[in-house]
Amino acid sequence: MSVPAHFRAVVQKRGYAELYALRCLDLPAMDVGGLDLLDRYEQRIALEDPFQQTADDMSFFCHGDGTFLKLDQDGRITMTDFIREHTGIANEVAFVGRGNFFQVWEPGRLAAYGAQARTRLLQLRQGTKPGERSE
Repeated sequence: MSVPAHFRAVVQKRGYAELYALRCLDLPAMDVGGLDLLDRYEQRIALEDPFQQTADDMSFFCHGDGTFLKLDQDGRITMTDFIREHTGIANEVAFVGRGNFFQVWEPGRLAAYGAQARTRLLQLRQGTKPGERSE
C-alpha cells in the first residue's frame, strides 16, 4: 500500500527508519508509528507488577499483536495477512492521522466508525447520554 505523501513527510521528518504497526485493541484498524509508539507501550508495561496477569496481557498485546514495517523507496508498505485479517482491507485503504501515530483502515469500516464517533460527540454537545434522545 502506498503511504500518502503527507504521512511520508511526517515519517521522514521524525527520522523513522522503520515503522511499528499494532492492532487496535477495540477497533478494526492498525495503529502505525515509529518505535516511539512501541516505547510508549513498553514504558506503561514497566509500571505493572511483572507477576500479575495484566503485565503479561499488555506485553502480549504490545509485542504479539504488532509487527515491524519498512517503507520502500517509493513510500509503500507491504500489506500483510496480519494487517488484512484485523482490518478487513481488501483493495482500498484509508489513512487517518491520530497525533503521534496514524491508523490504517478499510474505508467502509472507517466511514461507519466516523459516523458513530460524530453521533457520540453530538450527543455530548447536546448534553445527552449516548443512545438517549434530545428533546
